[in-house]
Amino acid sequence: MTTHYRDTRKIDPTRGATLADGSPNNDDRVEIGPTQLAYNEWAAAGLILPDLPAMRAFRHKRLVDAVNTRGFGGILMFDPLNIRYATDSTNMQLWNTHNAFRACLVCADGYMVVWDYKNAMFLSRFNHLVNEQRSGADLFYFDRGDKIDVAADEFSRQMVDLIKEHAGGNMRIGVDKIMIHGLRALEAQGFDVIPGEELTEKARSVKGPDEILAMRCASNACEVACYEMEKAARAGVPNGNMSEDDIWAVLHAENIRRGGEWIETRLLASGPRTNPWFQECGQRIVQNNEIVAFDTDLVGSYGICIDISRTWWIGDRKPRADMIEAMKIGVEHIETNMQMLRAGVNVQDLSRGCHKLPDKYQALKYGCLMHGVGLCDEWPLVAYPDQMVEGAFDYELEAGMTLCVEALISPEGGDFSIKLEDQVLITEDGFENLTKYPHDAALMGH
Repeated sequence: MTTHYRDTRKIDPTRGATLADGSPNNDDRVEIGPTQLAYNEWAAAGLILPDLPAMRAFRHKRLVDAVNTRGFGGILMFDPLNIRYATDSTNMQLWNTHNAFRACLVCADGYMVVWDYKNAMFLSRFNHLVNEQRSGADLFYFDRGDKIDVAADEFSRQMVDLIKEHAGGNMRIGVDKIMIHGLRALEAQGFDVIPGEELTEKARSVKGPDEILAMRCASNACEVACYEMEKAARAGVPNGNMSEDDIWAVLHAENIRRGGEWIETRLLASGPRTNPWFQECGQRIVQNNEIVAFDTDLVGSYGICIDISRTWWIGDRKPRADMIEAMKIGVEHIETNMQMLRAGVNVQDLSRGCHKLPDKYQALKYGCLMHGVGLCDEWPLVAYPDQMVEGAFDYELEAGMTLCVEALISPEGGDFSIKLEDQVLITEDGFENLTKYPHDAALMGH
């Protein structure tokens, strides 16, 4: 029997104190990040790694500048993705989405405080931009029972002290997703609470150079995972033993293997379950000679969302002519709409000037034409012209924004849909399509 040697050392002595992305060269570190598999694949692909300390500094400056531009004393964040943006730290992210135990305050002078789970305040200490770790922002009933008001009052008094010291007592603050008791306690202390999502969404919308490098790496990892999912589906479906869940599980596993974090939806369907779209993947055994369509909605390496969609034909016969027609229209829709993208274009003009789908696909077209993307689906949303609300998104694209360009070609009353989506970087003079995954050759009529 051959025994394969596995290097179990926790530090790679050839790399010094830090890895190429600036993270500590120590597998025992608290800070999460990509795996060796991902690093090796990125090196083979010729990708440049981000400088994580520089990326964190860029994000911090975006928030501080946004606070001061609006005349706020600070921005108080409970959304776990806003906290990730501010601190690059994580703590039970999915649980935190429905139990808001974390909070982060960025003051006008840049001073940053994280309130964390009382036994886990060490989780953000790797980031020197976080000045303090505290606990006590868990203002929800499960944790506080009938004494939420007491906890909220204590939290609000801490806020007063911090704003006095680090914002000159400016009681005008932006706040996102706060629990009701927390809001009432802040207002009782005299805070002028402004909805904070406008600030955080716009701060996050323009990516710095290292965020773009991180997105390139995450995109590569996601697409490699998609190739593995496709390979498994093409091998298993003809044998009649591959469910939708079996296929989807491959994407989850391959994402985690590369240091990815989670997938936000269950949007993979097969055959007639692709129409109407938005049916979640389940136990259905995929049949030979059927469509499989999916939308990754994947939070991957470095916490970056890669949100792409593809539709495959899996079988030994040719797809029907109406499926090929729909696929070609979907590709045309995305590619035509992409040509509008460049810095300086008004978001509403994208709606007004978009490619028009044939009438038979209008009723079930996708919920938006495009949307921003970063740590998740983000601002702005680009609506179809019949769904556009005048003035809701009257802003211009900027270089460094990243958008997902969508297409859902779904005949009303039909037995299939084509789902496609590419992720795009806005540049000064145009765009760069970051998505390299090819369209299915059979559905393209080849």
